[in-house]
Amino acid sequence: MTEAEAERAMRPAMVRGWRRKCPNCGAGPLLRGYLKVRESCPVCGEELHHQRADDGPAYLTILIVGHLMAPLILIAFTHYRPDPLVLASVFSVGTVGLSLWLLPRLKGVMVAIQWARRMHGFGQQVSPGE
Repeated sequence: MTEAEAERAMRPAMVRGWRRKCPNCGAGPLLRGYLKVRESCPVCGEELHHQRADDGPAYLTILIVGHLMAPLILIAFTHYRPDPLVLASVFSVGTVGLSLWLLPRLKGVMVAIQWARRMHGFGQQVSPGE
């Protein structure tokens, strides 16, 4: 098996993606801005433009935030009976904050999974004429 065909480790790539770093070297920044993936890593030169994360990170964010916040809202409402405006205000801020924190991290994880599994053009050989 050649180096290009060697299996890429999934867990380290996902951890690097969670940290918003290049899934290959772990040193270069993966994102340019809040959610825009760089064309290539400035440290190791790994091409990152192949990624196709699309709506996946948003769906995962909604799934995670919904599963965390729904039970907390229920517990807060049944045990403490706060004013509905206070409940809505506190959980709205918490939901938006958690969503904004998770979204770029989950995008990094999705790109890292694609890189590790050589999906969407990651790991293809580039011929010298290109």
